[in-house]
Amino acid sequence: FSFCGQRSRLLIAAFIAAFTLHLRFMASISMCDATPDSLPSVPGTLPHFLLEPEDAYIIKSNPVKLNCRAAPALQIFFKCNGEWVHQNEHSSREFIDDGTGLKIREVAINVSRQQVEDFHGPEDYWCLCVAWSHLGTSKSRKATVRIAYLRKNFEQDPQGKEVPINGMIVLHCRPPEGVPMAEVEWLKNEELVSSLGDDNIDTRADHNLIINEARLSDSANYTCLATNIVAKRRSATATVVVFVNGGWSLWTDWSPCNVNCGRGVQKRSRTCTNPAPLNGGAFCEGMSVQKTTCNALCPVDGGWEEWSEWTTCSAQCERQRARECSAPTPRHRGKMCDGVSQASENCTGGMCTQSRSELFLCAAGMEGTNDVALYSGLAAGVVAVTVLVVAVMLYRKSQSEYGVDVIDSSALTGGFQSFNFKTTRQGNPLLLNSSMQPDITVGQTYSSPICFQDSIDKELFDTLPDIKVKVQSSFMVSLGVSERAEYHVKSHPETFPRALDREYSTADTVSPGRAHMKTTDIFNHLGGRLVLPNTGVSLLVSHGAISEDTSWEMYMVINQRDSSVQTEEGCEVLLGPEVTYGPAGLDLSFPVAMTIAHCAEVNAENWKIRLKRQTQDRKWEVRTVEFFSTSYYCLLDFSSCHVLLSQPGSYALVGQALTEAAVKRMKLAVFGSMETNSMDYSLRVYCVDDTPYAFQGVVNSERSKGGVLLEEPKILLFRGNTFSLQVSIQDVPQFLWNIKPFTTCQEFSFSQVWRSNQQPLHCAFSLERYSPATTQLSCKISVRQVKGHEQMLQVYTSSEKEAVPYFMQRECTVTSQTGAKAFKIPLSIHQRICNTFDTATAKGKDWQLLAQKLHIERNLSYFANQRSPCAAILSLWEAQHQDNGDLDSLASALEEIGRIHSKSHLRIPEESEADVNQ
Repeated sequence: FSFCGQRSRLLIAAFIAAFTLHLRFMASISMCDATPDSLPSVPGTLPHFLLEPEDAYIIKSNPVKLNCRAAPALQIFFKCNGEWVHQNEHSSREFIDDGTGLKIREVAINVSRQQVEDFHGPEDYWCLCVAWSHLGTSKSRKATVRIAYLRKNFEQDPQGKEVPINGMIVLHCRPPEGVPMAEVEWLKNEELVSSLGDDNIDTRADHNLIINEARLSDSANYTCLATNIVAKRRSATATVVVFVNGGWSLWTDWSPCNVNCGRGVQKRSRTCTNPAPLNGGAFCEGMSVQKTTCNALCPVDGGWEEWSEWTTCSAQCERQRARECSAPTPRHRGKMCDGVSQASENCTGGMCTQSRSELFLCAAGMEGTNDVALYSGLAAGVVAVTVLVVAVMLYRKSQSEYGVDVIDSSALTGGFQSFNFKTTRQGNPLLLNSSMQPDITVGQTYSSPICFQDSIDKELFDTLPDIKVKVQSSFMVSLGVSERAEYHVKSHPETFPRALDREYSTADTVSPGRAHMKTTDIFNHLGGRLVLPNTGVSLLVSHGAISEDTSWEMYMVINQRDSSVQTEEGCEVLLGPEVTYGPAGLDLSFPVAMTIAHCAEVNAENWKIRLKRQTQDRKWEVRTVEFFSTSYYCLLDFSSCHVLLSQPGSYALVGQALTEAAVKRMKLAVFGSMETNSMDYSLRVYCVDDTPYAFQGVVNSERSKGGVLLEEPKILLFRGNTFSLQVSIQDVPQFLWNIKPFTTCQEFSFSQVWRSNQQPLHCAFSLERYSPATTQLSCKISVRQVKGHEQMLQVYTSSEKEAVPYFMQRECTVTSQTGAKAFKIPLSIHQRICNTFDTATAKGKDWQLLAQKLHIERNLSYFANQRSPCAAILSLWEAQHQDNGDLDSLASALEEIGRIHSKSHLRIPEESEADVNQ
């Protein structure tokens, strides 16, 4: 039994061990097939998720994929809507992290549209992950899955509006229902509003579009665009029209009375153009014309006073008398007196003849002798001749003491390019035979800008070759030309060859500032003129400025590639191009005269205008125009600045507006051209500074485009009042032409126009004709400054006729002239005037009175420091009158000086006269 008992115990132990192994085996098998809820949890560190499922949208019928990744993880399961997803629907992979050695498992499932649609729970379809390891389990975040869509119809479409200018515009938009919620954007004429960068437009307020202050440029078609991941939806288009109600302009001045004498009517008018009604705006209310009665003063015809007493007998055996048309003086458009105001006659009873001996006897008679003394003097012979010669010399010395006493303008102009012959007096044997007609073919009058076109035109500018004219003038006598002498004027031939490498270039883009314009030539002691054609810029080198044994190759350049002129605190603007002349080491005896065109309406109360010069260290020094200086002289006229300079370098004219009344002149021009598509026509409107150089940039631009000038350029007075410039197109035939895109007005800010610095501003209007049969276009272009001046450009063109492009019109090309042909005043006359007026006399410095008569007396200290004050004055006069060659003004000034001193001699024959400058 003991043996059996021991054996039984061994069997029982073996059975228990085998049963235990079986249980463990069965447990391991059941664990592999267990659900996540039946997995044991072991206390300790839980697995963490490296990737959790994200919210997703099902687009159309495409399923979405949810991913989950955790470490350490032996198994990962998805649970969706509270139910475990079958293991067969999982796709998984596992790998070991090389850095940590942990096992990482990644699982993914697909969710179809059908699964989401079949779910009808209280919330959206959701899924999460559960990760398990031997340390425990962890849950991920819930990820929702929704079906994306976007309805077609907007909950609220924007509505079109008509609003007054400066009013507020609010366009409402409610996008269609959708998942996810649609984002809203606005289109203006098919262009995204957000890309325009316009601070005046706000699109952030609950999908609405708000325009704070409506402008003409805000007239457009607006569309609301709703977008999500499924589709894009467009709302109905809302047309916004910004209209301008008309406003009356100021009344014009009263018209003249409609009758010349007695009771009549006068009227004044105003126009509905301040502003003109636009885009359906209301027309002005009230009367456009007012009338009132007037009383016109009746004309009073003039009547002659009594003749004055005869003057004493002169050296020419004549005496004169005069009368005035002042009994009564003509008034109120009355007629002047008929007849002559001066009369002369022979005062020797016919005893004065053409023989020299009889002339001497006549002069002796004027010295107070009687007829008996004359004949006795004739018999005396040599004694009488000697007395006569002495008397005549003393008389002429007294008459010519001031240099000029009676200056005949015909003598002066006879030395220039035109003649004004006085008729000979009857009975005066010293003048030309009255039966001889003056030869008027020897001179021509020519007035034009400095622009030499070809050889024929050049002849008109040459000094008169070999003019031979007999002149009787006290002015010529005072300059040392004897009576009855033949006065010769010869052109000065060029003694130095022209430069063969003359350089000239023009800009070929819209901006003239992107190119250099340069001209060069070689000058000697004869002097000459450099011209940059079509720019209003020139340089005059006077005769004698270069020594006789020297020649200089001089140049002049316009450079505005990047203007280096530094304006003071941004308040100054360039009024003309930046000009450089040289070379740097130029040595001249007399200053040069530079002319630069500007665009300012010169007024000392409204503008502070200054000349600037660039120093060697590239800085700009100020040279104030208003103050006195001995180193330069600046003369401003309506359109140009004329400067006498001694230092080569770069110069620029700048201005600072002192009041809002300061005005810049802007030139307006409209060009047109047919587009590649023959149905389209382009109108381009330019607004540039009113200088020839700035407008030349426009011409160069249109040259490349084949543009045609459709209206003569006009001037707009642009005020410094900070208001913008508006360009609008009006009266386009609606049934023949269409404007595209829908924009009838464009706007430039004040700073764009005020600081244009010769950079052309332009806008374009593109028109499309509805039918090829439409061949004519007629419309108006309005260019106006808000609360300022307005100009209307009338456009009329036909697509059938071939218009000549503006740039094909005749332009200046010759860039220089050397020698006498470059000057208006012939050299001989120039030298005689200088010799006469540069000399100081007991009565004062004559050049000062000449400067006063020529209206350039502001800074006499500058001329006083010149070697020849008169030469500097005449150089400035040449520069100022280079375009019109107005020689009459110079002749009149000299003749007036002669009359002043002639009267002075008559009033004070024996006493010393006061200085004319006092």
